[in-house]
Amino acid sequence: MPDFLVSHLTRKTIALILAGGRGSRLMNMTDWRAKPAVPFGGKFRIIDFPLSNCLNSGIRKIGVLTQYKADSLIRHLQLGWGFLTGEFGEYVHLMPAQQRHGEDSWYKGTADAVFQNIDILRNRDPEFILVLAGDHIYKMDYAAMLADHVERKADLTIGCIEVSLEEATAFGVMGVDENRRVRSFIEKPANPPVMPGRKDTALASMGIYVFNAAFLFEQLIKDADTKNSNHDFGKDIIPSVIDKYIVNAYPFLDMQSGVQSYWRDVGTIDAYWSANMELVNVKPDLNLYDTYWPIWTYQEQTPPAKFVFDEEERRGHAVDSMVSGGCVISGATVRHSLLFSNVRVNSYTTVEDSIVLPQANIGRHCRITRAIIEKGCEIPEGTVIGENLEEDKKKYYVSPGGVVLVTPEMLGQKLHFVR
Repeated sequence: MPDFLVSHLTRKTIALILAGGRGSRLMNMTDWRAKPAVPFGGKFRIIDFPLSNCLNSGIRKIGVLTQYKADSLIRHLQLGWGFLTGEFGEYVHLMPAQQRHGEDSWYKGTADAVFQNIDILRNRDPEFILVLAGDHIYKMDYAAMLADHVERKADLTIGCIEVSLEEATAFGVMGVDENRRVRSFIEKPANPPVMPGRKDTALASMGIYVFNAAFLFEQLIKDADTKNSNHDFGKDIIPSVIDKYIVNAYPFLDMQSGVQSYWRDVGTIDAYWSANMELVNVKPDLNLYDTYWPIWTYQEQTPPAKFVFDEEERRGHAVDSMVSGGCVISGATVRHSLLFSNVRVNSYTTVEDSIVLPQANIGRHCRITRAIIEKGCEIPEGTVIGENLEEDKKKYYVSPGGVVLVTPEMLGQKLHFVR
């Protein structure tokens, strides 16, 4: 499809990012923030990835649907995403649950979250609605997906990734024919349907949908009037339209090589730790240094990272690591780790295979291994984490994969409290 036609499609599209979920599998990391607000990659938040994808795809009308403990998410959006120009019809619009359809009408499901804003969407008269999850890490050109949607005359297009049959049991899985027409959709199936011509691979939903706007409004109203509905896209909307309408599967593949593109669900402590640790590799699958497809964010103004002392037992240095602005590595060793902004690691301490979130301070003579140190933690002098998991379980959260999560509350700090 010619570029000028694609740009027409993006101008007629509103993107809706579903960012209201807690993400309880991230344990204490989401006690005081929604999952999309969780820091990632040294300077970003998870929601920066779908937002940047929209911007880089030419989609500049974006609604962010919030609900659970959204304060830090809202502040991040206000500080970092207020640069779009209203005079040109560009915006990132916050759409909190606001009881638009009854006094107890919190968002009941993904479809209900969109339904409760249907009047706002109709007033803006879009031709297409792009529905996005706000809690995955990936780079994707949504314009290409829109073009495929239009060329195939689809009513609904579902972004999908190829996964093993074992992995597929955790996803919504599509059964498709040779033309990528979706013939079935099952949430977390025990026996996932395989792709045509494949024996060990299934197509899993990414939680990314392109709808013709009028079609979406019709289905949302129908679903809202359906008793016993979960009001969810995967459980209700998609299965109900497969037989009567054209539902298209859009595989998220690299356009040049045809292989599966990078996509990560960082919904567990182990997955979150692994995805961050991948970034410190020499050639990570996710390239944050890509100037063609930049990831935009808000980051406070900080001085450069600083490494001080050069004695035999007290040398400030970092190896195979990412160190953000404002950090001070004072006579300490940081190895294969990722440090967010304004972290201080003090003398004679070693941090290895770990993620340290902003404003944490690690005292002297500590050994931190395979851990996630939450924002604002004050690690006492002489603390050892990650070497004896049975002892760690008494104080901290230890994941099934052996990653130790440390929060201020676990250390006795009252960083968050209710008056």
